[in-house]
Amino acid sequence: QSFGSLYHFNAANQPAGAADRCVNCPAGIESLCPYSALKIYMRDRVFKGNFGWPVNVLTEELTREGVLKALQEGPYGRCVYACDNDVVDHQTVNLEFENHRTAGMTMTAFSDEGRHTRILGTHGMIRGDSRMIWCKDFLTGETKEIDSGVNDDGSILSGHGGGDFGLMKSFIHAVLEQDQSLILSGPDETLESHLMVFAAEKSRQTGQVVEL
Repeated sequence: QSFGSLYHFNAANQPAGAADRCVNCPAGIESLCPYSALKIYMRDRVFKGNFGWPVNVLTEELTREGVLKALQEGPYGRCVYACDNDVVDHQTVNLEFENHRTAGMTMTAFSDEGRHTRILGTHGMIRGDSRMIWCKDFLTGETKEIDSGVNDDGSILSGHGGGDFGLMKSFIHAVLEQDQSLILSGPDETLESHLMVFAAEKSRQTGQVVEL
């Protein structure tokens, strides 16, 4: 079962007097907006010499002038309240698998943190963020800390928490070694995950529990 909506980032919540592009927004409005493209890309990053992700998504011309031009002309410079976006800004999904196993996911735009994961078992638990993993044994009370070594510097190695690089690395090694087992998931797992996502969206739209 899933709940969520485009609750905040819509035209009804656009500040009075705001422009449809951040570069054209009155200073008194733009400077008070936490979602201003000028704040996110220019003041928080470019002006500090950071041209990595997400700045490098905007343009190939990684200069102050190049990024500013992208905000003036491209999609990333539009007011978040005046876009044609139809993606929810918050959502929860609850799932029940076989043998009564359950899982829950919360997605929200209103956080300055990355992904957090918790896996709870009968003898221990695992939790992790975008880099660190902690494993706790309920019997001994001991906690093991693991540093995944994932880069978070905005380089090509850090895409999706290192996942993009990991996928390509596994694929290339599998081809070189002619060993399909080096790829840990295939069409079956991909199809299953997509079906769950489609079911979650159907549940969100209809307000009903969807069975697979």
